[in-house]
Amino acid sequence: MARLSAANEQRARALVALYPRPRSALMPVLHLAQEQDGWLTPEAMEHAAELLDLTPAEVYGTASFYDMFFTEPVGRHLVSVCTNIACLLAGGAELLEHAESALGVKAGGTTADGQLTLEEVECIALCDRAPAVAVNWRYFGPLTPGGFDTLCEDLRAGRLADTVPPHGTLCRVRRAVGLPAGVAPEGRPVGDEAPGPALAERRAAKAADLQHPAGADGAPGSGRAQAPGGEP
Repeated sequence: MARLSAANEQRARALVALYPRPRSALMPVLHLAQEQDGWLTPEAMEHAAELLDLTPAEVYGTASFYDMFFTEPVGRHLVSVCTNIACLLAGGAELLEHAESALGVKAGGTTADGQLTLEEVECIALCDRAPAVAVNWRYFGPLTPGGFDTLCEDLRAGRLADTVPPHGTLCRVRRAVGLPAGVAPEGRPVGDEAPGPALAERRAAKAADLQHPAGADGAPGSGRAQAPGGEP
C-alpha cells in the first residue's frame, strides 16, 4: 500500500488547481488514487487529505459513500452483472448464478488468482443489450453463460487489454485543456468580477457582439450597426 507516486501527486496538484477551493477536487483525486492502486489505500486517502487540506475522516467519508470507490482490495477486473428489470427479464439472475459457479466466488468475492472480482449491480444503462455485464465500466452484452466464460478467459489472457484497462482507470486520454481556477487579487474566484462600470461595459460589449457577430473576415462585431457606406 502506498501514497500517491511522485507523478500522480503532480497530476493531483494539477487537478486541485482547476478548482477555486482545494476540497472541490476530492472526487477527481480519489479517482486518481484508485487508478494507481486499483482501490483506495489508507495511505493514499491520507495523502489526498494532505493535498486538499481535509481530515482523513472527511476523505474516507466520501470514499465510503460512493459505490464506484473501493476501500478494500479488488481484482484487476471488476465484473459487474446487471440484474435490474431489463436484464432480469432477459436472464440476468441466471447469468449471475452461472458467474458465481464458473468463478467459484459469490457476488462480492474475488477469484484466487486476484484477477476477477464479481459483483451484482443495478442498471448499467445497456438495457437494449440485456443481459449486460460491465468490466471496469466497459460494457458487454448481451451475454449468454458461454459468452460470459469466453469474456473471462479473454480478460485473464490479456486479449482485451486494449479496451479494458485495469480497474480504476476511467479514461486513458489525459486532459490537455481546461479552465484554470484561481483567485483574483481582490480575493474573488477568477471570473467572479465585482460589479462596476468596467464590468458593465464589458457585458454591454459582449451583448452587442452577440447581436452583431463576426463578419466574413473573422473580425469581431463592433456592437454598432453599420450603414451601407460604412458610417455608423
